[in-house]
Amino acid sequence: MFDDTLLDDPAALQRADRDHALLALAGTGARVRTALRLADAAGLAGLRPDGRPRTVLVAGHGSTLAAGAVVAALAVTGCQVLPLAPGDAAPIERGEFGPAAFTSGMVWQLPGWAGPFDLVVIGSAQGGEQGLISLAEQVYARGCAVVVIAPEGSLLAEAALQVRGLPLPYVPSASPGLPEDEPRAAGDEPDLPAEDPGALWALLAPLLALTEKVGVTQLPPGSLEAAADRLDEVAVRCRPDAAGYLNPAKELAGRIAGTVPLLWAEGAVAGAAAERFAAMLAERAGRPALTGLLPGAITAHRGMFVGQLAPAAADPDDFFRDRVEEPDPLQLQVLLLRTPGENGGENTWGNNGGNNGGNGGERGREGEPGAGVRPGGHSVLRAHRLAEAHEVRLTECTSGRPDPLQALAELIGLTDFAAVYLGLASSSG
Repeated sequence: MFDDTLLDDPAALQRADRDHALLALAGTGARVRTALRLADAAGLAGLRPDGRPRTVLVAGHGSTLAAGAVVAALAVTGCQVLPLAPGDAAPIERGEFGPAAFTSGMVWQLPGWAGPFDLVVIGSAQGGEQGLISLAEQVYARGCAVVVIAPEGSLLAEAALQVRGLPLPYVPSASPGLPEDEPRAAGDEPDLPAEDPGALWALLAPLLALTEKVGVTQLPPGSLEAAADRLDEVAVRCRPDAAGYLNPAKELAGRIAGTVPLLWAEGAVAGAAAERFAAMLAERAGRPALTGLLPGAITAHRGMFVGQLAPAAADPDDFFRDRVEEPDPLQLQVLLLRTPGENGGENTWGNNGGNNGGNGGERGREGEPGAGVRPGGHSVLRAHRLAEAHEVRLTECTSGRPDPLQALAELIGLTDFAAVYLGLASSSG
């Protein structure tokens, strides 16, 4: 059940946010700046690459793979960036303080084609996964260049030095997280702890600084520092004490509550933001979401518009029965993410109307639902027509920043906060 009154009660939000996820998100801009400074001090500033690598493999799990997907979306056409996910997991003996994290037993395997022309980046927020340490040894044996992003002094950071790699420090959150003596919620799995919601940017900042240095990405000058500023701005707009009608993240959380969202994206950069939002909805709100890139998402998800979640599928029998005690039925909703190359407009978000209290495409003030929504290409127009024809709400979330990284920071910043707010308001009872 979604308790929207909690979102307008900062004290209740603070009590519900047991692991300080909102505080962690508020500090992502500062973590980006710190990560860039420490990466330069660790040797990145003096790096003199011989040339651009043939392929960049980004190995890890969780936010590391999300960071790899972002770099893949931003990479130049002459180099491919591939996330390297674990292929298996081995059992780990129970530790002194309880069961070891499931991620500790994950196993990574370097592709057979990887060699001296490739760069492997290994990222971890913990730095103790034996599988990643073994992967570093595989990389060294193949002659690949290797860079490790891990906490200073961790086993993985030490392994980077042993295989002649470049260790870059991972900046932990200033948020205290969930205290060890805090009672766990019912159903919590001790070996599957929640990931720090700000870990993505602590991993992405040094990774992008590296790819800029070796020519894999070509962002505008000062892009990373500007992205940190955008994250700060989002944190101010989405802060817990901002009223719901002024807080875009709280409003977005309210819109997707009680729905099954289809997260559609126009372009690779927006696609990375959509994948991140789906992961955060699963992690922080316990909600499923389907993602897809236009135009393929329209054909891949068209069956959803005539299935059981479509408004037309509602039971028409006994129209006058008392529904007070009945839960609201799940409904379909489309969230369309767009970035500057696709919308050419201001930083706005809004909806097309539909059956869920939509405004029929009416324009409002900038930053509010319905503000400045602009027509896009044929795929965007077809998506709108499909939603309108089946009375399904379609909400657009766009950024007009010409720099793709700044646009990504605005989209991910907003949707991260929305996912956390949705989870807090849904579990407060």
